[in-house]
Amino acid sequence: MIRPFCKTVVGLLVVAACLLFRDADARLIPAFARKYGVSCSLCHTVVPKLSAYGEVFAGNGFRMAPGGPPRDTLDTGDRMLQLMKSFPLAARLDAYTQAYINGANESDLQLPYNVKLLSGGEISSSLSYYFYFFLFERGEVGGIEDAYVYWNDIGGIPLDGAVGQFQVSDPMFKRELRLSYQDYVVYRARVGYQPADLTYDRGVMAIGDVGRLTLAGQIVNGNGRGEAEPDRQLDNDPHKNLFGHVSASIVPQFRLGAMGYYGKQNGAADETAPVLTNTLWMAGADATLSVGAVELNLQYLHREDDNPTFAPSEPKAITNGGFAELIVHPSGKRWYAFGLYNFVDCNQPLLSFRLGGPSDVDRYQAIAAGAGYTVRRNFRLLFEGNWDIELEATRWTLGLSTAF
Repeated sequence: MIRPFCKTVVGLLVVAACLLFRDADARLIPAFARKYGVSCSLCHTVVPKLSAYGEVFAGNGFRMAPGGPPRDTLDTGDRMLQLMKSFPLAARLDAYTQAYINGANESDLQLPYNVKLLSGGEISSSLSYYFYFFLFERGEVGGIEDAYVYWNDIGGIPLDGAVGQFQVSDPMFKRELRLSYQDYVVYRARVGYQPADLTYDRGVMAIGDVGRLTLAGQIVNGNGRGEAEPDRQLDNDPHKNLFGHVSASIVPQFRLGAMGYYGKQNGAADETAPVLTNTLWMAGADATLSVGAVELNLQYLHREDDNPTFAPSEPKAITNGGFAELIVHPSGKRWYAFGLYNFVDCNQPLLSFRLGGPSDVDRYQAIAAGAGYTVRRNFRLLFEGNWDIELEATRWTLGLSTAF
């Protein structure tokens, strides 16, 4: 490890030690905790990971109970208007120091890495909203990512709906709630010029419960969250893509899910080439096993694109990938540990996920492992090592995440 990075690590560890042993009186709590006057620990095990109660709270449209009494609202004298007394606003800041070993050592002070503003709340007894805006994301303004209106218990039955921008993968595993710096790479996998993946897209989503089953369906544009075309249209072709997911609680400790995705995209290899259509489909399975302090999350995906480069006579692209995530967090303890294995394999070049090396890859494998410590309910320290198996490259990450 190079000397400047070592000095930085030592400095951050000293700061961390001071934070661990100080007795601070200030309580900087995010919007929902501030609104209801409760601790962040009610909805989070380790921020941002949700507890079982937090999952229910989010599913209720950020309410303590479905259709519960309004909190912090003005009496306007208008039964058609439920207006919050104050606009709920919170902020999150992530900062990292990293070291890379890719044949040549280098370090990077990502201070900060992300800064975003979040807001969410009730519009009525059944309607709510949520959004966040990246003020700063890896050196530039990131813009809006999650932004949707949520309708809880439509028609008084266990059916919820969302309209707006969200992550297609949310019914399986939520990328924004992971504890690792390393991503769930297979959700970001793209082939050729085809823009569809399982991260952010614009559309509508419905989620319903039938006994032990949870069913989710989505209709999305299929081209991510890019800018509007010159004609002000956000969908750049006439097609809509479909996503479905079913999840079953086999026993309280074990959940099993299956997904399917089907869509089309028009495109051209270059400005002079004819417009062609790529048809893609995905199928996969996911599972969660929780036993005491241990949680195991598994995801597998198979994807096929018949013409992702929009070129005549292009061979079909076949992609397989997934991840395995292990989290250890003893109840009542401030520390946690995790391990994450990612793999993506394709017979054509993919969007690069590597720590360096070629811009296009057809195979990616990496193992991440680390630990974290909750200094305050809304201040977390983390340390992580990531090993790219294919390139034999290493990335070390020391960082903090806080919200207030």
